[in-house]
Amino acid sequence: TTMSASNDLDDGVHLNTLDDMEPERYNEKCGVFGVYNVLKASHTCYYGMVGLQHRGQEGGGMVSAERSETGPNKFHLHRGMGLVTDVFTPADIEALPGDAAVGHTRYSTAGGKTQLEGYQPFSVRYRQGNLALAHNGNLSNFAELRAFFEQHGVLLQSTVDSELFLHLISHSKRRSQLDQIFDAMTQAEGAFSVIVLTDNCMVGVRDPNGFRPLCIGRLPGRGVGGTDGYCLASETCALDLCKAVYVRDVEPGELIVIDENTVRSGTFSTLRLPQKFGVSQCVFEYVYFARPDSIVFGEYVTKVRREHGRQLAREHPVPRVADGELPPVVFPVPDSAAHATIGFIEENVRLGFPCQADMGFFRNPYVGRSFIAPNQENRDIKVRCKFNPMQHVCKDRVVVLLDDSIVRGTTAKQLINLVYAAGAKEVHFRVASPPVTNPCFYGMDFPSREELFANQHQHDQSSMASWLGVKSIGYLSPEGLIDSTVKGSANGDKYGFCQACFTGRYPVPFASEAIEDAAKTPLPENIFNKR
Repeated sequence: TTMSASNDLDDGVHLNTLDDMEPERYNEKCGVFGVYNVLKASHTCYYGMVGLQHRGQEGGGMVSAERSETGPNKFHLHRGMGLVTDVFTPADIEALPGDAAVGHTRYSTAGGKTQLEGYQPFSVRYRQGNLALAHNGNLSNFAELRAFFEQHGVLLQSTVDSELFLHLISHSKRRSQLDQIFDAMTQAEGAFSVIVLTDNCMVGVRDPNGFRPLCIGRLPGRGVGGTDGYCLASETCALDLCKAVYVRDVEPGELIVIDENTVRSGTFSTLRLPQKFGVSQCVFEYVYFARPDSIVFGEYVTKVRREHGRQLAREHPVPRVADGELPPVVFPVPDSAAHATIGFIEENVRLGFPCQADMGFFRNPYVGRSFIAPNQENRDIKVRCKFNPMQHVCKDRVVVLLDDSIVRGTTAKQLINLVYAAGAKEVHFRVASPPVTNPCFYGMDFPSREELFANQHQHDQSSMASWLGVKSIGYLSPEGLIDSTVKGSANGDKYGFCQACFTGRYPVPFASEAIEDAAKTPLPENIFNKR
């Protein structure tokens, strides 16, 4: 339901605990979108959230800011479970008045829990006024911060790390609200792209490592009195849907302020968070998660993925066939592997390895991503509902099936079985990223080391191929991934990339207890940086 966001923060202590809530740890990979100085902001925010639906399909929420000349501003909140189009009816959107709004699409990576208290944006009123916050990422010092607040008597509403930003802001001893927000962000470690909406401005923050993307858009003439409006988004595909002009990315470690001065002058006020661990943007955004029509980390995702495919062809080309036989037919697992497959085919042909491009699967567009179904049982049935092989493409052919990554292996094995059932005489598997061997603590859905496919086979590719039922398997090497990412991106050599899920080298330290708990297996001493 839509409601006024009336949870009060009295100098840091607020809200009631939920005594019946089971302990859980949410690691969220989400989409965030915010608009400022835009007429009927909730309408624009809604479409921005639809554009970010791929980043979270389990639920969503929005807070709008209704300005008042005579009394305190009102923040209105609506959130719910399901797709954006299910969460918001036209009446819900109309009940979110104001010229500023912030939205969030949610993707939980731990459990399949459905408590709305963990859904964002979080919205409160404290001594400095209203505050709404949406966060994409995962805090590495979550346990440390949570313990601090619990020891000081703060009652936490949820087990979501994003809530701690509100307490950090509220407990700050700085005088101005902007300084309090800055102070809070300097105390957070890990992955966070955050949008904060206040009574007077919209703030966008990207962690100093730059793990998660965040970009700035301008909405020409869409503001009050024909002025320009502004928006912040996880990806530029959301800007495109709202007809916003892409301005630039929020830089790693940058705090950007969009306020009335921005509306008047077109300029942004910025602050810089202290740099502790270097820049390490998540390379998996390019590999899988970002939408291919987006610009992420300053480059089109499609361009980088094609370069991944070219490098994969150089490392693991298609197999040779006997004279007189048809060349191997190559097709992707739809849809995220499509552009890597184009690069793979182009480079194979250039290198003198004949192959034929085709589309071997029909993808049912009405079934969500198997990767972000809440549990494994749901994933299994959804693969069969989602993909149907083209028999005329597969029958009596040597097939090279290409995917962007293998995490658990469930989808890959089922797809390979479908290709054989469609009449393929031989199947080879190519992967446009290295083996995933380590859990992610920066917001991706790799909760346990023991359930990762490569670890189940002790990194033995012959064992992997045998289990999958393929003649050969070929992964892009870690070095090849980074080289091709840098080559495919105009800004690739400006910043570094995190590939901890492939290498085990975590750029931001975690307490050993957190890693042991998530991995459930003993760790080598060099798997993480100790404090």
